[in-house]
Amino acid sequence: MPAVTDPTPFTGWLQSHATRLSHLDPAAPLDDLEPLRELFDGARVVALGEHSHFIDEFAAMRRRILRFLVERCGFTVLAFEYGFSEGIPLDAWAQGQGADGDLSALLASSVPIGLAEPLRFIRRHNRTAATPVRFAGIDIPAAGGSLLPALTPVADYLRRIDPEALPAVRSAVAIAASFAGDSAAVAAPAWARLATTEQDTLSALLTRLHIRFRALKPLYLSRGDQRGYDSALRCLEAACHGDYTFRAMAALFAGEGLTADTSARDLYMAESLLWHLNRADPTARVVLVAHNAHIQKTPIFFDGHLTGLPMGQHLHSALGDSYFALGLTSVMGHTAEMRRDEEAAFGFGIHDTPLNPPVPESIEAAFADTRIGLAVADLRQARAEKLSGPEHIRMQSVFQRTPVIDAFDGILSTPASTVTALEKP
Repeated sequence: MPAVTDPTPFTGWLQSHATRLSHLDPAAPLDDLEPLRELFDGARVVALGEHSHFIDEFAAMRRRILRFLVERCGFTVLAFEYGFSEGIPLDAWAQGQGADGDLSALLASSVPIGLAEPLRFIRRHNRTAATPVRFAGIDIPAAGGSLLPALTPVADYLRRIDPEALPAVRSAVAIAASFAGDSAAVAAPAWARLATTEQDTLSALLTRLHIRFRALKPLYLSRGDQRGYDSALRCLEAACHGDYTFRAMAALFAGEGLTADTSARDLYMAESLLWHLNRADPTARVVLVAHNAHIQKTPIFFDGHLTGLPMGQHLHSALGDSYFALGLTSVMGHTAEMRRDEEAAFGFGIHDTPLNPPVPESIEAAFADTRIGLAVADLRQARAEKLSGPEHIRMQSVFQRTPVIDAFDGILSTPASTVTALEKP
């Protein structure tokens, strides 16, 4: 592959500081990952990203790093870009409940973004582990596709604790069921087709339930326990953030979106991660798996416009240097471009799209010029040396302009990326 000229001193720095890795195979020996021990030392949350979903190399590398962090570094929580509410039964399965084959049914309606194999690894590990690894969902339900996975446990809770509030949640469920789908790509257009009165009624019902939950907390706790209350409230908050996201996406698709309005989802993910962290053992360390656009620590800009405040920005604000964001990218290869298609599975089509060569002043251009291959770099050192770093990084088939050494604490680059076939688990 021809070199891509990188005019900054960063390429020379990368050549001497990046660490070569030997394997992509998740089952391969882990010795080549030992340098990551120092990289992640002191981090309580290590976020593993990807510039696109549905990429073989990213899924394989994240599985390898998960193995390393669990088996050699003592990490005990896997958090994933997956619904908070739906994550509760998945955690029970990971702890050994049910049969091995039950996972397919648990994930049957989920967008397959690489969760099945990490869960199988955790279940196997937990059979003999002194300290089991927990699973934590952090996202709004159904990738923004339905409020029902969040509202169902809320209704179950209110049936026992506050039956007077059941009519409100049942009304919310009835409206939510009318536009539910497997992803936001399906549900958002369906929500937009609802009558304005139904949209507003749903928002009003959720707001009333949320305020009542908080106002009657002492009463609810007298009728139940703290964990039950906390979990039900977080599920209700998932529905509220999901409802807000429908409005934000509908406005965005209509060309009337407010600045960074879809950031409500990232805020929910950040707060959910902290929710789990605050209820875990004080020594617990978390592996967080999500898209680069969610884990980065700086705002998202496209064409000079602020489009999002990512989860990673909130987590860095809350956790400081104990949050480590490792972005995953590729120099060349193919990406999975996601295009809206209401007739396709999950409401979007996956298009195997060749990647253009890295643009100048991108992190990918720097890795291309080093010809180092599969490698990882600790960008905190570059920050400490006040280097002028790359200003672009891949996101799907385009490049996002961002100060890369501020947005991420480390970058793992693979020479090429390959699109995975979209399959259910």
